[in-house]
Amino acid sequence: MEIRIENLRLRTIIGVKPRERLRRREVRVSLAIFIGARRAARTDSIDDTVDYAALADRIRREAEKSRFRLLEALAEHVLQVVLSWPKVRRAEVEVAKPGALGRCESVSVRACGRRERSQT
Repeated sequence: MEIRIENLRLRTIIGVKPRERLRRREVRVSLAIFIGARRAARTDSIDDTVDYAALADRIRREAEKSRFRLLEALAEHVLQVVLSWPKVRRAEVEVAKPGALGRCESVSVRACGRRERSQT
Protein backbone atom coordinates (compact mmCIF):
# COMPACT_ATOMS: atom_id res chain seq x y z
CA MET A 1 0.00 0.00 0.00
CA GLU A 2 1.13 3.55 -0.68
CA ILE A 3 0.64 6.51 1.65
CA ARG A 4 1.16 9.95 0.11
CA ILE A 5 1.83 13.27 1.79
CA GLU A 6 1.81 16.10 -0.73
CA ASN A 7 3.34 19.56 -0.41
CA LEU A 8 4.12 19.56 3.29
CA ARG A 9 5.19 23.18 3.83
CA LEU A 10 8.33 23.61 5.93
CA ARG A 11 10.64 26.50 6.74
CA THR A 12 14.37 25.92 6.71
CA ILE A 13 17.72 27.43 5.82
CA ILE A 14 18.54 26.15 2.33
CA GLY A 15 20.80 27.48 -0.41
CA VAL A 16 24.38 28.20 -1.34
CA LYS A 17 24.23 31.97 -1.76
CA PRO A 18 25.10 34.08 1.31
CA ARG A 19 21.68 35.80 1.25
CA GLU A 20 19.97 32.39 1.34
CA ARG A 21 21.80 31.55 4.57
CA LEU A 22 20.31 34.50 6.47
CA ARG A 23 16.72 33.38 7.04
CA ARG A 24 14.42 30.42 6.71
CA ARG A 25 12.45 29.98 3.52
CA GLU A 26 9.65 27.68 2.53
CA VAL A 27 10.32 24.31 0.99
CA ARG A 28 7.68 21.76 0.11
CA VAL A 29 8.11 18.07 0.80
CA SER A 30 6.08 15.37 -0.89
CA LEU A 31 6.34 11.72 0.10
CA ALA A 32 5.29 8.35 -1.23
CA ILE A 33 5.61 5.80 1.57
CA PHE A 34 5.24 2.10 0.75
CA ILE A 35 4.16 -0.20 3.56
CA GLY A 36 2.61 -3.62 4.07
CA ALA A 37 -0.85 -2.54 5.22
CA ARG A 38 -3.05 -5.62 4.97
CA ARG A 39 -3.13 -5.98 8.73
CA ALA A 40 -4.03 -2.30 9.18
CA ALA A 41 -6.83 -2.70 6.65
CA ARG A 42 -8.19 -5.65 8.67
CA THR A 43 -7.74 -4.21 12.17
CA ASP A 44 -8.44 -0.55 11.39
CA SER A 45 -5.78 0.30 13.98
CA ILE A 46 -3.18 3.06 13.79
CA ASP A 47 -0.76 0.67 15.52
CA ASP A 48 -0.65 -1.43 12.33
CA THR A 49 0.33 1.34 9.94
CA VAL A 50 2.43 4.52 9.77
CA ASP A 51 1.10 7.41 11.84
CA TYR A 52 1.59 9.94 9.07
CA ALA A 53 0.76 12.91 11.33
CA ALA A 54 3.61 11.92 13.66
CA LEU A 55 5.92 11.33 10.68
CA ALA A 56 5.09 14.74 9.18
CA ASP A 57 5.80 16.38 12.54
CA ARG A 58 9.18 14.62 12.78
CA ILE A 59 10.08 15.72 9.25
CA ARG A 60 9.08 19.29 10.12
CA ARG A 61 11.27 19.30 13.24
CA GLU A 62 14.24 17.86 11.33
CA ALA A 63 13.90 20.39 8.50
CA GLU A 64 13.54 23.35 10.83
CA LYS A 65 16.79 22.57 12.62
CA SER A 66 18.73 21.75 9.42
CA ARG A 67 20.97 24.15 7.52
CA PHE A 68 21.69 22.29 4.28
CA ARG A 69 23.05 24.08 1.27
CA LEU A 70 21.68 21.67 -1.33
CA LEU A 71 18.19 20.30 -1.93
CA GLU A 72 19.88 16.97 -2.61
CA ALA A 73 21.22 16.85 0.97
CA LEU A 74 17.86 17.81 2.50
CA ALA A 75 16.00 15.25 0.37
CA GLU A 76 18.40 12.47 1.39
CA HIS A 77 18.11 13.47 5.06
CA VAL A 78 14.30 13.37 4.91
CA LEU A 79 14.45 10.03 3.10
CA GLN A 80 16.57 8.54 5.90
CA VAL A 81 14.10 9.86 8.51
CA VAL A 82 11.22 8.19 6.65
CA LEU A 83 13.09 4.90 6.21
CA SER A 84 13.84 4.82 9.94
CA TRP A 85 10.15 4.19 10.68
CA PRO A 86 9.67 0.46 11.29
CA LYS A 87 6.73 -0.18 8.97
CA VAL A 88 8.16 1.68 5.96
CA ARG A 89 9.51 -0.66 3.28
CA ARG A 90 10.51 1.95 0.73
CA ALA A 91 9.93 5.63 0.09
CA GLU A 92 10.22 8.43 -2.41
CA VAL A 93 10.83 11.98 -1.20
CA GLU A 94 10.59 15.11 -3.30
CA VAL A 95 11.79 18.45 -1.93
CA ALA A 96 10.80 21.57 -3.87
CA LYS A 97 12.18 25.08 -3.45
CA PRO A 98 9.59 27.58 -4.70
CA GLY A 99 11.00 30.64 -6.42
CA ALA A 100 14.47 29.17 -6.82
CA LEU A 101 14.55 30.31 -10.45
CA GLY A 102 12.86 33.37 -11.85
CA ARG A 103 10.87 31.78 -14.64
CA CYS A 104 9.52 28.64 -12.99
CA GLU A 105 7.33 27.75 -10.04
CA SER A 106 9.97 25.70 -8.24
CA VAL A 107 13.02 23.48 -8.49
CA SER A 108 12.81 20.04 -6.93
CA VAL A 109 14.92 17.01 -6.16
CA ARG A 110 13.64 13.47 -5.68
CA ALA A 111 15.35 10.81 -3.54
CA CYS A 112 14.24 7.17 -3.50
CA GLY A 113 15.27 4.33 -1.24
CA ARG A 114 14.30 1.14 0.47
CA ARG A 115 14.82 -0.26 3.93
CA GLU A 116 17.92 -2.37 4.36
CA ARG A 117 17.12 -6.03 5.03
CA SER A 118 18.74 -5.87 8.48
CA GLN A 119 16.26 -3.13 9.51
CA THR A 120 13.12 -5.25 9.06
